[in-house]
Amino acid sequence: MTWGEDGAPARRIGLVEDHESVAIGLAAMLAPEPDLDLVRTAGTVGELLSATTNLDLAVLDLRLADGSVPEDNVRALRGRGIEVLVFTGADNAFLVRSAARAGVLGVLRKSEDVPTVVAAVRRAASGEQVVTTDWAAAIDGDPQLSDVGLSPRQEEVLMLYASGEKASRVARLTGLSEQTVNDYLGRIRQKYADAGRPAPTKTDLYKRAVEDGWLPMPERNSRA
Repeated sequence: MTWGEDGAPARRIGLVEDHESVAIGLAAMLAPEPDLDLVRTAGTVGELLSATTNLDLAVLDLRLADGSVPEDNVRALRGRGIEVLVFTGADNAFLVRSAARAGVLGVLRKSEDVPTVVAAVRRAASGEQVVTTDWAAAIDGDPQLSDVGLSPRQEEVLMLYASGEKASRVARLTGLSEQTVNDYLGRIRQKYADAGRPAPTKTDLYKRAVEDGWLPMPERNSRA
């Protein structure tokens, strides 16, 4: 066991990251900090949990080579009593929101400077929220986009319809009549038009759903 300068045990940190350079970089950042002990690095959450669960914090990359879902990864870690700080280079609101639903303490960009990263890890390892501009923007939606104020039911209809389902299929999935679904779609389009973000076509609705984080951004070849 390592100890901090105040005589208290150092906070035990685990890192889930499949890029070796990032793992080496975080280890170098935390090495001079006596109260922070990076005890294990793993490429997947399963690998980390099989090695140890005696951790105060897991630092988690959002997009891993095993294709795992951020929300599932966070739930697996928190289910073993380990709080989570997301450490990512991706600007993907959908992935961040997925992790947020499972209760992460915050989201930190890999491009932040060393003092910022160390301070964030220290706060999260103590169980404190790490609030950043990126974190707030991902949760609340792009601040440059006007909120259209959709109801939960309208959000559900939008997500299904914009993802490619026909109105008749949306009706079956939601238990609504097809006429009610079409009424909802009309109201959704009107709300977007009133917000200055018109969406007259199904393609436009898809774009708006992606912008607002209701649907994931199209995947690119590069990985965070």
